[in-house]
Amino acid sequence: MKSRWSDDEARQFCDRYAPRWGEPLALRVYTSRLIGADPDLVMHGGGNTSVKIVKENLLGDRVEALCVKGSGWDLDSIEPQGLPALDLSWLRRLRKLESLSDEEMVNQLRTRLFDASAPNPSVETLLHAFLPHVFIDHTHADAILALTNQPDGAGLIQKALGDRVVVVPYVMPGFRLAKLAAEMFEGKPDAEGMVLLKHGLFTFAPDARTSYERTIHYVDRAEAFLRERLRGRGPSAPAGDVAEARSRMAQVGPILRGLLATPSGNADQPHRRVILEHRVTPEVLALIAAPQCASLAERGPLTPDHVIRTKARHLFIGQPALQDPEALRSQLATAIAGYRTRYDAYFAEQVRAKGVTRSKLDPDPRVLLIPGVGIVCAGKTRKDAAIAADIAEHTLRIKATAEAIGRYEPLDDSELFDMEYWSLEQAKLGKEAEKPLARQVALVTGAAGAIGVATCVELAKAGAHVVLTDVDENGLERARGKVAQAAGKSSCAAVPMDVTDEESVSRAFDEACRAFGGVDIVVANAGIAHVSPLSEMDARQFQKVLDVNLGGYFLTLRAAARAMRSQGTGGNVVINASKNVFAPGADFGAYSASKAAGHQLGKVAAIELAPLGIRVNMINADAVFAEGDTPSGLWREIGPDRARSRGIPPAKLQEFYRERNLLHAEVTGTHVGRAVVFFASNQTPTTGATLPVDGGIAAAFPR
Repeated sequence: MKSRWSDDEARQFCDRYAPRWGEPLALRVYTSRLIGADPDLVMHGGGNTSVKIVKENLLGDRVEALCVKGSGWDLDSIEPQGLPALDLSWLRRLRKLESLSDEEMVNQLRTRLFDASAPNPSVETLLHAFLPHVFIDHTHADAILALTNQPDGAGLIQKALGDRVVVVPYVMPGFRLAKLAAEMFEGKPDAEGMVLLKHGLFTFAPDARTSYERTIHYVDRAEAFLRERLRGRGPSAPAGDVAEARSRMAQVGPILRGLLATPSGNADQPHRRVILEHRVTPEVLALIAAPQCASLAERGPLTPDHVIRTKARHLFIGQPALQDPEALRSQLATAIAGYRTRYDAYFAEQVRAKGVTRSKLDPDPRVLLIPGVGIVCAGKTRKDAAIAADIAEHTLRIKATAEAIGRYEPLDDSELFDMEYWSLEQAKLGKEAEKPLARQVALVTGAAGAIGVATCVELAKAGAHVVLTDVDENGLERARGKVAQAAGKSSCAAVPMDVTDEESVSRAFDEACRAFGGVDIVVANAGIAHVSPLSEMDARQFQKVLDVNLGGYFLTLRAAARAMRSQGTGGNVVINASKNVFAPGADFGAYSASKAAGHQLGKVAAIELAPLGIRVNMINADAVFAEGDTPSGLWREIGPDRARSRGIPPAKLQEFYRERNLLHAEVTGTHVGRAVVFFASNQTPTTGATLPVDGGIAAAFPR
């Protein structure tokens, strides 16, 4: 491992932050980001850093302060505000206490903040406070954990790192650990670092660069020690075919996602679903194929902090029946049921042994290791699933490394239970109320157009993960950017798709299953139009409109039904039909006929798919000319011809459509998107229905 320190970068951070926050805090931010940028050191909120400064209070007194990483901040993107300042002299006085409960510790930390609106300081704040050093860095370096998680972890650390580090036995973070670490350092005051067994590495120094580079130095020594121990040992299993594994995920994802869904207790939204994240590389496939993988999956995480993201154990699926979907479904169902039973037994044993009362967390696996497929992780959002997957990838590799040099030995169940059910750890996950479409995946065709992009944005804002599809790849990427801006990059994926091409439609649904695990909401929206009287219409143009507007709906409906059937958790299909279904217009025969046929197809689908819990509803919208700076491709192409058909100037066309409805309302893509969300959120037990979004056109009233 190499130092990433740059004098130029350090100077830039000082120029940016020192005028307001001071140079020590500016450099603290810089080296924190250097640490956070390396996933071999910390991952997803792991680790913490601090700096001791002198701060002037409201009365003008200069007092010692500790600035330590706050909850909710990641080291790779931390700002000065993410290192809240506390009264250091008071924190040091707490060391005199014999004991301090977690709740009182949190209270003491919050009451000693200089800014009452600051985030909660790290649960390891007192450890930083009780050590005398100005700069302190704490990491969960992979190489260190490969050594500490051994029967003789302390001995291996001393051999690898030398005698300038203090080795501290595992104690759960908090007041006890802070006191123990301080006492052990005072027994070796010339130490440059401290290793907490099964937890991580602390380094410290008077200045930011030295503390950071001591972290790099000791991690590099650990890596060199591991390389020497592993010399001559090749991979234990051949790497599999990544492309084939990705293809298998399209089959496995919906089955697995359906099996991991649990009853919600809400009749309108009966299933609490999960989002899946798939990880596959040649290394991952080789590690999962190794003989020891099943045993390692049963052993706990590298560091106790990971338990809230991955649970204590991963679920290994031995000899998956990848060529037989029904056999695979049965196999996965049995494995998941067994995992849940074992978790229930673990919970019952721990509360009995400890004599405590706890509300049991869900018993479902977060990480599945499937030979020939890879790592599959579950979470309530894609972000949660991706965090679990990032941790699982590192865990898989480091467990194998640790096993190769000795025996991987994690914390026992009792200690993991304490961490999993520790209120201070659970607080990191947050308790926000879920949005109406949370945990659901929506696929939208024609997503690059005005209605499409607005629908995608509304779905994402309602909590759905959205797969945008369109034949226009440039427009598709612009639309994806709009959804990402509204709801975050992890909320969406863009997949090119031609609704008239069976293979293209199949590939797009497969990609949705690979990206998120399945599909729950499908919006058939892609459409084109042609203006011509029937007597003059080109047959090829008529067929082209039918191919997109009717054939495209058919192929989309068929693919949606297959994916949702595989999941077994119901779903929603919404067809964007048209006001023209009930009120066709002259010179618009191809469009009106295709939309009416698509509308009828939706009614048939509502009948056929109801036994699967799949609702199919139609939206009849009137003309949408644009959504913000996204024009309607359809109206851009046919607008002038429609204006001529109606005998009005093209510039007056939009006004004509607005004034002809009863409410004199301009119909927007957002209005259509909100109608889609209404249906998709099951607010009424409705299927086979038609909802006009047209401002009120009497001739188009459903009847």
